[in-house]
Amino acid sequence: MTDAVTRPTSALKIGPLALVSCAAVVLGLILPINADGTRLMAHPVTGTAFMLLVPIILATELSLVRRCYGLMAMGLVGYIAAALFAFNDQHFETPVATGFWVLTIACWTTTWLFVSRLSGFDITNRPMLGRFINLIIPVCFGVTLLILWQLIVLGANVPKVLLPAPSDIGLRLVNSVPVLWADFQQTFLKAVIVGYALGCSSAFITAIIVDRVPFLRRGLLPIGNFISALPIIGVAPIMVMWFGFEWQSKAAVVIIMTFFPMLVNTVSGLAASDSMQKDLMRTYAADYWQTLIKLRLPMAMPFIFNALKINSTLALIGAIVAEFFGTPIVGMGFRISTEVGRMNVDMVWAEIAVAALAGSLFYALIAQLEKVVTFWHPSQRKG
Repeated sequence: MTDAVTRPTSALKIGPLALVSCAAVVLGLILPINADGTRLMAHPVTGTAFMLLVPIILATELSLVRRCYGLMAMGLVGYIAAALFAFNDQHFETPVATGFWVLTIACWTTTWLFVSRLSGFDITNRPMLGRFINLIIPVCFGVTLLILWQLIVLGANVPKVLLPAPSDIGLRLVNSVPVLWADFQQTFLKAVIVGYALGCSSAFITAIIVDRVPFLRRGLLPIGNFISALPIIGVAPIMVMWFGFEWQSKAAVVIIMTFFPMLVNTVSGLAASDSMQKDLMRTYAADYWQTLIKLRLPMAMPFIFNALKINSTLALIGAIVAEFFGTPIVGMGFRISTEVGRMNVDMVWAEIAVAALAGSLFYALIAQLEKVVTFWHPSQRKG
């Protein structure tokens, strides 16, 4: 890549931010990071990484390195140095001193500077570069949050029972893979997937029937609205009594939660085609089903995928909450409620991390499928 970095159009100039970053790195190297006087230079690897930041930042900001290689070097060295500093507990055997918080500011400003310069790339007519930047910016933002979380928790000596550090959560994730996998299978692969498929498909079929039989729209939709307003904490115990303690009762809760959003969006989508388009189909002598398949369903696809994306998060939430009211000794909701009582908060956060990752990947899969199916829609076009 040989593209020059263009300056961001935001009102905040990033030149002063670069000076603050360099000053914070220099002060962090000089000031003690622990109460016993230990400085960062006592740790050769991390100290050297932070020392490299100053010339790289200055060279990039003074246009001595105008191409993207200088910026990439700043980002790579900055994140490596920040990660070494944040996730090495040997630095924090004693209470932290002023240098620790100065280096925390240095980590934050350096990552901010990197993302600001990265967002200033000219990606016009460069689709590959644009996709790379659109991917790397949220990744950098997430990594920055983890680093700051680690530093603040360790520096402020926050009790683990209130908020464990990301390193503790990661260690629990690694050491509890069999338990987390069993919970994932019980909650996501059984209750969520089955309930999601049944709820969305039954709502889709019902929407077709409602569209075909007009009086059902006036009678069925208000009832569906009433059912969707039922509180999950009231429905879940009833489903457990009806279908037992296994995953079937959680799937039933998921069906209830996903049915109405899909029904409403599909009915609205089927009504999205205008009268001129319908008249055109009539001129081709198309009957109801031909018009439905060739015109109305394709026009409804953006609405249907909107419901699918909404339900992808509702399904996981519904299954986890339902497990609070009765489940065998496995499942994400069961594990969260049990470990909270045992004060094992790191295990609770590990379950939350698994649930968040599964929900995000599920949502991303549906969003990617939407791009393939609705490629013709203006929202999916580039430029």
